[in-house]
Amino acid sequence: MSAPLLVLCALAPEEWALRGGDWANALGGPPVLARTGMGPARAGRTLSTLLAAAPQGYSAVLMTGFCAAAAPGTRPGEVIVADRVHSASGCSTATQLPDVLTQAVTGLGLPVRTGPLYSADHVVRGHERRVLHRRGTIAVDMESAAAFDALPAGLPVAAVRVVVDTPERELLRPGTLPGGLRAYRTLRALVPALLGWHRSVVGAGAQRPCPIPEPSDFSLATHSSLPTLPQEAS
Repeated sequence: MSAPLLVLCALAPEEWALRGGDWANALGGPPVLARTGMGPARAGRTLSTLLAAAPQGYSAVLMTGFCAAAAPGTRPGEVIVADRVHSASGCSTATQLPDVLTQAVTGLGLPVRTGPLYSADHVVRGHERRVLHRRGTIAVDMESAAAFDALPAGLPVAAVRVVVDTPERELLRPGTLPGGLRAYRTLRALVPALLGWHRSVVGAGAQRPCPIPEPSDFSLATHSSLPTLPQEAS
């Protein structure tokens, strides 16, 4: 039997949504779900702890949860599948089989966009978000790059996020709450697509390339991690 899938999210509402999904028939046994806490520093520390506590390792790592859209016209509840993850330090990591993940999401009847995800070291708003969009970024999070950087080379990775706020409706503005509820339901519904990607990537034996330097124009001016938690199927 292969090692389990490691599923990471940053925040408690993301974890609640994921636990409500359909995790039946997961390859390698019940996936492990862990909450890293918000931001790159917490994500990196949590990954180091999880790897040290799992001598059997993991067959793949998937970062998920909510994100901010960078592209105008994106709606709350849309799914973002990253084909690359750019970091604030200027590095870039390719994900494995993003086309397979996109097809799996589409098969669930959910709206999806595929493209570069930027992992910021702070909350990105307004002008910074517009700058990132002009450089090709479609969405922003704060944890994926740091989490992937902490992993051993060769481990397949994916980043799939659900838009909760947009350039037109940023967090803490009117209209964010309904968008958050829509994103919550979408994240819960995504689970079968995550498992489908895992089966495909393990079967393909995909390898994760090491991060490589990217042009510098991608650089912009209570630890809440959980122990390793078996994810119970609903």
